[in-house]
Amino acid sequence: MDSSSSSSSALPDIRQELMLHAPVEKVWEMVSTEQGLRTWFMPGNLEPVEGHEFILEAGPFGQSPCQVTEVLPLHKLSFRWGKDWTLTFELNEQPEGTDFTLIHSGWDADKLTEFGQAHAIVRERMEQGWAGIVQKLAQVVK
Repeated sequence: MDSSSSSSSALPDIRQELMLHAPVEKVWEMVSTEQGLRTWFMPGNLEPVEGHEFILEAGPFGQSPCQVTEVLPLHKLSFRWGKDWTLTFELNEQPEGTDFTLIHSGWDADKLTEFGQAHAIVRERMEQGWAGIVQKLAQVVK
């Protein structure tokens, strides 16, 4: 058994990275405000304030409770999503735009989502989904 792993059932984070050809201020507005998030991800009453509790409207899955855990304006926003996950948006200003990284963590092969689905199955779907969702972000920040 690999002793360097903290949990044998942990699954890798989902990471999406891309260069957005927009200023960091515009990207920050899209990832840290209620109005911005709804244009490319899903509706929710997000406010970029540590400790802020909010709801994401997850369509057929209903409402997902969330809580902001870290805010570094123009650089990083993290929030707990549902009972197991953390979603982090990292922004790095570059001469040609903004280097954007999305990290969806908290995956565990032994766990079920609050909707009773296995993390391993949902993770595969979400990995594919995030690839399209971040491309939608790239379109709205142009």
